[in-house]
Amino acid sequence: MGKVASSMSMSLDGYVTGPHDSREQPLGEGGEVLHRWLGPAGTEADRAVLQEMLDGAGAVLMGRRSYDFCVGDGGWGDGGPVGDTPCFVLTHHAPDPAGVPEVFTFVTDGVESAIAQAKAAAGDRVVGVHGATAAQQALAAGLLDEIQVHLVPVLLGGGVRLFDLLGADPVDLVRDRVIEAGSGVTHLRFRVSRP
Repeated sequence: MGKVASSMSMSLDGYVTGPHDSREQPLGEGGEVLHRWLGPAGTEADRAVLQEMLDGAGAVLMGRRSYDFCVGDGGWGDGGPVGDTPCFVLTHHAPDPAGVPEVFTFVTDGVESAIAQAKAAAGDRVVGVHGATAAQQALAAGLLDEIQVHLVPVLLGGGVRLFDLLGADPVDLVRDRVIEAGSGVTHLRFRVSRP
C-alpha cells in the first residue's frame, strides 16, 4: 500500500487560507498569494514539485468543507482536484448523489474508514490529503505518513491554520527534503515519526 501524505501551501504564520474563506473566495481574503507558485510565477523547481505530487496521486482524501467550497460552479467542475482520481470526502451527512461528480465518495463513518477506502483505491500510489481539517484528523489518528508544506513568505494574520486541533501530544517529524524554489517558496517534506 502507498503512503498517506498531506501537501498544503502555508503562510509563515501557519495559515492555509486568508481570513473569511468562503465558496466565493475559497482561499479567503489575500489567500491567493499562497498558490502563486502553482501558476506563471512558479519556477521550474515549483513545477517539478507539483508534477511529482500529481504523478504520485492514486486517491484524494478531503473534508466536506473543501468539497463544498471547491466543487461545482467555479470549482473543479465535473472532476476532482486531480481529474478522474478517486476522491473520498469526510462528512457527517452525504449529499444527494444527483449531480455529484462520479469521482467523489462520501464517507460518514470516520477518518479511519475514509483512509482505508482511499488506500484501497490508490493501491501502491499516494493518498493525497487535501484541506486542513482532513490533515488534522489523519494526523491525530496516526494515519498520516508524510507532511509537505509549501512555505510561502507572507504573513496573512488570519484564516484557517494547518496545525490546529492536533491534541496535547507532540508529533515528531523527520525532515527529509528542503527545496528552495527561487520563487520565494520553500518546499518542505517531513516524515511522521512513529514510536
